[in-house]
Amino acid sequence: MKLILPRVELCELINKIQGVVPPKPAIPLLANVLLEAQDDQLILSVTDLIVSMRVFTSAQVMEEGALALPARRFFQLVKELTAPQVEIHALTGEIAYLNAGSSHFKIQGMNKEEFPALPALEEGVRLPLSQRQLKELLSRTLFAAAREDPRPVLNGILMELKNHLATFIGTDGKRLAKLKVTLEVPLTGEGSYVLPIKAVEEMLKILSDKEECAEVLFLPDKMGLKLDHVTLIAKLILGQYPNVERIIPKKTQNPLLLHREELMALLRQISLFTTEMSSSARFTFTTGELHLSAASSELGEGKVSMPVNYTGPKKEIAFNPHYFLDILRHSRDESVHFDLLDAYNPGLITDSTAAEFVIMPMRLEDHGV
Repeated sequence: MKLILPRVELCELINKIQGVVPPKPAIPLLANVLLEAQDDQLILSVTDLIVSMRVFTSAQVMEEGALALPARRFFQLVKELTAPQVEIHALTGEIAYLNAGSSHFKIQGMNKEEFPALPALEEGVRLPLSQRQLKELLSRTLFAAAREDPRPVLNGILMELKNHLATFIGTDGKRLAKLKVTLEVPLTGEGSYVLPIKAVEEMLKILSDKEECAEVLFLPDKMGLKLDHVTLIAKLILGQYPNVERIIPKKTQNPLLLHREELMALLRQISLFTTEMSSSARFTFTTGELHLSAASSELGEGKVSMPVNYTGPKKEIAFNPHYFLDILRHSRDESVHFDLLDAYNPGLITDSTAAEFVIMPMRLEDHGV
């Protein structure tokens, strides 16, 4: 194998795939990156057996070939180089020679045959979305998904595909995000699929804000995302995702209208008076006002207020201010709608994008207010 390419282009490939390589893999082979030189291209492939990614760019290939190298050492070395061009060649399938200007390196690797084969993609259900749409739907649901829940399906994003509708759901049991999009092109099939958190995070890194099409393909046990010069394949989380519809409150005819930026500022202020042991903030609604308070014996107490369009008897409920802030950050519009029944039922936050965010109440604590 022998090839030459610009260092900048090689760095761009590395930036796209480096997050897939596990820092301390249980299987040492997974700490490697596969380099393949063919058809005037350099192809890099990595996998952790859950998420796999292949990227490529144009290169001047003098000799075709392939070998696997220790990923993190190779990535770090390339980023430290200063010469504009990088030459990589291998006389055998186990040792690579890297030359850049006056710098010369010899890297011990392994044969291509020892590197785990990446999953193949067959025909499946195609999701017709632009990169911008897919990126927004994933980012606005990911924050609500669990990270280390004993129920594996909650450690992912549910994607329900049916007719002309795609629904994205993420929840950790304490908050929930649900977004829907009506598709201009009918689906080639339907189904429910749970994407692992890591797969979603890596997808968000490579998706752009452009209207270019994102080729998304779903099979019973895996999904694929194809973009220019990038292919990501991820194993799906198998299992029954809980029916979350029963916990989503119904919209009322007269929801509260909350100014998003003002409420975010106030929540940031009182969240400074919460701790891991005392993590709730009290929301007190009185005619025309919302009073927020939080306190802990270690930190002190905070009280703030803002005008709202509330009328009726005094109503109190407790929420985690950090969770409420997360929802507001992923909401749109100058103001959001807030539907609330009582202190024992979840609250519903909505905006003009048809997104639904649910936040579960906490036990009311005596803040001395």
